[in-house]
Amino acid sequence: QVQLVESGGGLVQAGGSLGLSCEASESIFDFNYMGWYRQAPGNQRELVVTISVGGTTNYADSVKGRFTISRDGTSRTVYLQMSNLKSEDTAVYYCYARRARSEFWGQGIQVTVSS
Repeated sequence: QVQLVESGGGLVQAGGSLGLSCEASESIFDFNYMGWYRQAPGNQRELVVTISVGGTTNYADSVKGRFTISRDGTSRTVYLQMSNLKSEDTAVYYCYARRARSEFWGQGIQVTVSS
C-alpha cells in the first residue's frame, strides 16, 4: 500500500514563505507523476503543481512564479516551496502520486495565510 506523508504546514503571514514535504513509502520514480493539490473550504480540490517522472512540471496559473516543486529520490521526498503567500492560498494541501491508472493521496496538511 502506497503511503504519502505530508509535513511542514502551518500558519504564515501574507507575503511570507512556507515549505511542504511529502515522503513516499517507495521510490518516487516508480510514479508517472507526483505533485500537490489543494482544497479550500467550500471549494473543489484543485491542482497546484505536478512533476512527471521525467521532470516536466505543470503549475496552476495562480501559483506560477511563487511556488516551486522539487524532489529528492534518495529520501523519496517531493517538496513544495511556497513564497509570496496570499490569503487565497489558504487550504488543505494534499500530496499526490499517480502510477498508471492508480492515484494515491496523502492525508492532507493545513496551510493558513493570515492577512
